Amino acid sequence: MGGTDAREPVRAFIGSFTSDGGRGILTADVDASTGALTVTGATDALADPSFLALAGTVLYAVSETEEGVAAAFDVTGAVPRPLGAPVAVRGAGPTHLAVAAGHVLTANYGSGSVTALPVGPDGALGPATDVARHEGSGPVADRQSGPHAHQVLPAPGGAWATAVDLGTDSVRIYALDARSGALRPHGETALRPGTGPRHLAFHPDGTHAYVLNELEPTLTVCRWDATAGTLTPVAETPVVPEGATGPSYPSEVVVAPDGRFLWAAVRGDDTIAVLALDPDGEKAVLVATVPCGGRWPRDLALDPSGRRLYAANERSGDVTWFDIDAQSGVPRRAGAIEAPAASCVVIG
Repeated sequence: MGGTDAREPVRAFIGSFTSDGGRGILTADVDASTGALTVTGATDALADPSFLALAGTVLYAVSETEEGVAAAFDVTGAVPRPLGAPVAVRGAGPTHLAVAAGHVLTANYGSGSVTALPVGPDGALGPATDVARHEGSGPVADRQSGPHAHQVLPAPGGAWATAVDLGTDSVRIYALDARSGALRPHGETALRPGTGPRHLAFHPDGTHAYVLNELEPTLTVCRWDATAGTLTPVAETPVVPEGATGPSYPSEVVVAPDGRFLWAAVRGDDTIAVLALDPDGEKAVLVATVPCGGRWPRDLALDPSGRRLYAANERSGDVTWFDIDAQSGVPRRAGAIEAPAASCVVIG
């Protein structure tokens, strides 16, 4: 799986909930031959850094707190060093962030909004240039009484950003003005009511997106038109076996670099679902589920080669890594490290 020329990972960064005993942001060396992690340091300079994004030598993190901030860190040293003070996202409970067009975008779950923060020459963050506030609700009263943006991700083609909203059962499409940092609403794709979309991942050929639903353990396959900036649902498939007893709460989805397989983390069930993709990326079929190596897998990450998979298991407090069988796509547990209240893992 993956090309032989893929850059081997050299470091890992692990986010965790300091309010639940986590150490903040952990750094770890990655063994190039085995994928094994060795923790080398940590910083608790930011409260509850639940999601991370790496851009060269700068690591960005959200603080999943009511006041909502994001921060930048220089990671050239053994321990991440803050680049300036944390910056307010002007939203509550940010759960995700991504780098796009000279900005960091955050998805703010508590307030149901997306924020754009400019990136300075040194990688530090500036004050918010725009906040796009969502409206709407869904049929699951205790989870969908209002909008809950859970993820924001640049789309293939570079012109658009997608925002997945669990509270409104939809994915919004934005255009980001690289100069002004303005977020311009472009469109909204409605998904089946009550599914609670959480995260999506794009096929490497840029023609399809796979939306993982949290409130029902399913995956929605969508066509992506990068020219028009439109997302069109075409199919839905389960990520737990028939007859599985819940509750199950899917959390993260990743796609193989060669587009043959897709993996989804499922909390409650505490498994990693393996789905095979057809050559066109149009059809996803559940072929296996394997234990996640711990409890409550909140995040998944592939190494750049696509040969290893890492799971951040929040409630068991570990990051487990797997070797992926090149033919079947099935992950095989290879090791784990302790990481209390782990919420995110980035390999790069």
